Amino acid sequence: MKDTKNNDDLGFAVIDSRRSDRTGYPEVVYCAGKTVDQSEAIIIRMREQGIPVLGTRAQSELAEKIRARFPEAEYDELARTITVGSVCEAEERQGLVAVVAAGTSDLPVAREAMRSAEFFGSKVNLINDVGVAGIHRLFARLPDIKQARVVIAVAGMEGALAGVIAGLVSVPVIALPTSVGYGANFGGLSALLGMLTSCAPGISVVNIDNGFGAGYQANLINRAAFTN
Repeated sequence: MKDTKNNDDLGFAVIDSRRSDRTGYPEVVYCAGKTVDQSEAIIIRMREQGIPVLGTRAQSELAEKIRARFPEAEYDELARTITVGSVCEAEERQGLVAVVAAGTSDLPVAREAMRSAEFFGSKVNLINDVGVAGIHRLFARLPDIKQARVVIAVAGMEGALAGVIAGLVSVPVIALPTSVGYGANFGGLSALLGMLTSCAPGISVVNIDNGFGAGYQANLINRAAFTN
C-alpha cells in the first residue's frame, strides 16, 4: 500500500516530502547516477510543493535547465551543487562552521561541504590551502579557525590536516578525506584511514569526498546551540 501522505511517487523516484517534519531538514537530491530529466523532474516536483532544493553532484546541463525554469537557482560549478531556495535566508544563518581545505585540489569537495552547511542554515568561513606541507599557513589562520563552533578538515594525500587541527582547537572536528593524491593514496583510502586512526581526540570522519555529509553534520552541531 502506498503512503500518499508522506511520499510523492514519480514512478522512477519517491520524494520524501515530509522529511523536514521528522528531521528538521528537507530531502536532498543526489544527482549522480540519475538522468538529467529525472533530476529535473524531482526538483520541479519538490519546488511545486514549496520544498527548498539542494542538488549535489549536479551536471551543468541540469543546472541550465533548472535555471531556465527557476531564475533564482544558483549553481556552483566547482562544488557541483545546485540550490533553489534554502532552509533559511543568508542573513538568517547562524553560528559559524570553518571549512578548512589542505590544498586547492581539495576545493571541489570543500565547497560542496560549504554549500551544504550554508543551505541548511549555518554561516561558513572557507579557508583554503593551509595543508601541513606549509604548516605556517595553517598557524596564520588559526585565529579565524578558532572562532568556529565546528571545523571541517578537508584533505587528501595522508589526511594529516584533521589531526593537526584537532590538537589545536576546542571544538568538534569533522574529518573529510578526499580522493586527491598519487597511486598509494588509493583514491582517498590513505586519507580516510589516517583520519580514522588519528590520535587526536574530538575527530569524527565521513566518507571519501562526501562534502555533503560533512556539511550536514557540521550544521547539526553548529545549530544545536540555537535550537536547544
